[in-house]
Amino acid sequence: MGLQMQGMALGWEVYERTHSAFQLGLVGLLRALPVIALALPAGHVVDTLNRKKVLIITQLAFALVSAGLAAASFVQAPIGWMYLLVVLSGCARVFNGPSRSSLLPQIVPSDHNAGATFHNAVTWNAGVFHISATIGPLLAGQVIAMMFEAAGLASLHNPSAAWPVYACSALGCLIFAASAVGMRPRPNKSAPRGMGLRSMLAGMAHLWNEKTILAAISLDLFAVLLGGATALLPVYAKDILHVGPLGLGALRAATPIGALLMTLILAHRPPFSRAGPALLWSVAGFGLCIIVFGLSRSFILSMAALLLSGALDNISVVIRHVLVQMRTPEELRGRVSAVNSVFIESSNELGAFESGLAAKAFAPLFGSTTLGAVASVVSGGIGTILVVIGIGWWLPEIRRLGRLREEAGPAAADGAEQGQK
Repeated sequence: MGLQMQGMALGWEVYERTHSAFQLGLVGLLRALPVIALALPAGHVVDTLNRKKVLIITQLAFALVSAGLAAASFVQAPIGWMYLLVVLSGCARVFNGPSRSSLLPQIVPSDHNAGATFHNAVTWNAGVFHISATIGPLLAGQVIAMMFEAAGLASLHNPSAAWPVYACSALGCLIFAASAVGMRPRPNKSAPRGMGLRSMLAGMAHLWNEKTILAAISLDLFAVLLGGATALLPVYAKDILHVGPLGLGALRAATPIGALLMTLILAHRPPFSRAGPALLWSVAGFGLCIIVFGLSRSFILSMAALLLSGALDNISVVIRHVLVQMRTPEELRGRVSAVNSVFIESSNELGAFESGLAAKAFAPLFGSTTLGAVASVVSGGIGTILVVIGIGWWLPEIRRLGRLREEAGPAAADGAEQGQK
């Protein structure tokens, strides 16, 4: 919840200080670069060391970065210092994500119905995340609005009003680190030996051999890369919908609210019998929702489009997460999750940069920053739909994917074998 508050406040403050959609995208790029650069060694570390300890250490690092952002915001330090802290946050994130996702299979009980149990656990895990992603931005918007009220400001221009949000983020990360101490995961059965390049590349080899996983993460990569409207929400809140920081918090919360509602549906139904087609249709629907949001001038319609996009996106998230974890041998999960993070986690941030860059490129053509942002969002939604068509044609295995099975297939075994050579 703290990190979600931080993300909303950081976007709001950067736009308040720079009035630049490109700068909003630059924040995403700075988050993504460490994930891309450190993914392979990070995955090897997660598979080699105690995953719970890695999780705790990275949460403490998040807390330190958030405290640094609070201090920088309070004294209105040069924006470059905030960008440096964003890079450090990305360095912690590249180790945090794989450790967190790899721990889930070690926590869920192993029984005769493990496939359905794990699918349900992934669904509820996503649900808890979306609860945080819903409450976090709303709280951040409320805190910023309260700072304006306390200062007695008539206008909504006070970038330093965000520092309490960063302080709350630091506290949230400390609570996470403390609560993780009580986790009792099953031990990792085997760990890679040495730190050679071949071992670090084992995760990539497995993804290439397991075409269904490759298709799923490729879909998510390009859909988020092209359809990432989140980075431009401050532009929509301030200059298009005119709803201020509270409205921005609501817009940020709309997508996870939709995802949370879908979580409740998925948690009370059996796993998809035709997971592949469900994945393709959900991503295509996500792209259509982004187009509607981009063209909307109504706050209610914009909220509805984001709600539905979150619901559809959650379908693809659950299918992809179950697919990656259940079709990957345990000893490869850290490395596969790290490579997956390059596709998935960094794609959110690279999508933010792409959106900001496209908005800047379109602005001269349409005569304003706001219309450039609209063109960026709408073209991204169209591109997402085209990607679905392309992936479905390039990797037909995803169209034929039925019910997700517990065991890793032959490709998984090949990937594991390559990882041990």
